[in-house]
Amino acid sequence: MFERSIGITLAVLLVASLQRASAHADQREDFLAGRTRQCAGCDLAGQKLKRRDLSGADLTGANLKGANLHDAKLLEAHLRGANLSGANLNKANLSRADLDGSNLREAMLYGANLNAAKLVRADLTDAMMGTARLIRSNLTQTVLRNVDLRKSHLADATLTDADVSDAAFDFAFLRGVRLDGASLSGARLIGAELVGASLVGTDLSNVNALGANCRGADLTGANVTKANFHKANLYEAKLDGATFFDTTMPDGTTRP
Repeated sequence: MFERSIGITLAVLLVASLQRASAHADQREDFLAGRTRQCAGCDLAGQKLKRRDLSGADLTGANLKGANLHDAKLLEAHLRGANLSGANLNKANLSRADLDGSNLREAMLYGANLNAAKLVRADLTDAMMGTARLIRSNLTQTVLRNVDLRKSHLADATLTDADVSDAAFDFAFLRGVRLDGASLSGARLIGAELVGASLVGTDLSNVNALGANCRGADLTGANVTKANFHKANLYEAKLDGATFFDTTMPDGTTRP
């Protein structure tokens, strides 16, 4: 009797599992056919979703590795914890999207709109984001190692405690950005606009800020060891407690 009861229980669990799998497969099919925008946890790796209107879509935890989302509309989309590594998101509109904890390693985001997007603790290592817009975006503790953000717009964005080492911000617009406690070691800020930026306690060692406009920026307690500020504008910048060693100053002299 006991063995029969166990057998029945296992059979019920198996049927329930199969039903859930079938329902998930149906949801994925409906999503790809455009009948729904809800596909949390779906396997959509490599799918062609170019120019799709996915505004408000629920793709929480979905696998979108290598997917083509070029010029797609993802306004306010739910992509928390999603795998978007290697995905093509060039010119995609991700304004106000939730990408917290998502994997965007080696993703293409050239010209993408990420204004006011949530990217807390996301991984964007080696992502290509030239001319991307991240105005007022939240990138707290985000990993942006070796990211290409040349000519990007990050005005008033928050990158507190972010890892931005070896990233390229050539001629980027970073007015009012918050980089307190972040690591920018080895990053390029050539010609970047950093007026009023907050870089309190930031690691700026080996940074190349040639010709950068840092007027009024707060570098209190920052590490500027071996940084290059040649021809940069540091007028009214706060440098209290900053660590200087072999630092190139705006006039070309080296501060020991």
